Amino acid sequence: MSRVRQLRVLAGGIEDAWMDGAIRVAFASTDLKHVNQHFGAAESFVVFAMDLQRSALVEVIQFGNPAMDGHESKLGAKMQALEGCIAVYCQAVGGSAISRLKALGIQPVKVGEGAEIADLLESLQDELQQGPGAWLARAIEARRPRPADRFDAMEAEGWEE
Repeated sequence: MSRVRQLRVLAGGIEDAWMDGAIRVAFASTDLKHVNQHFGAAESFVVFAMDLQRSALVEVIQFGNPAMDGHESKLGAKMQALEGCIAVYCQAVGGSAISRLKALGIQPVKVGEGAEIADLLESLQDELQQGPGAWLARAIEARRPRPADRFDAMEAEGWEE
């Protein structure tokens, strides 16, 4: 299953420069307000950029009406669409999808039926401000650019066998 429609909100000015350092989080949602979809059968994902103080809708990705048939062929397009996100919130997610998401550095997060996206974003911001938990700290660290000279000191020491 491929993407049917994709809406991307483009940054338009200096006030949007904060998004360069923001993290991206996806939500399996059909109404842009609640997490109301199983990952494998999600008709759409809503993607937000966020930092310590703010969050903004950056993308809505629609897939049509996939069946909950257990076929994993539909997961590829969803995985590709979520590249760059640190997490995806959904009502449920299968074991295979969990493995594939984690391999891409995306943390699957299961939430209860009808969980509000605004509340989840606020909770995530609170966690960022108080000191991120293990999975969030790893996700943030993995997204940081590595300095080009990080191996220079080891090279200068030389190598002996």
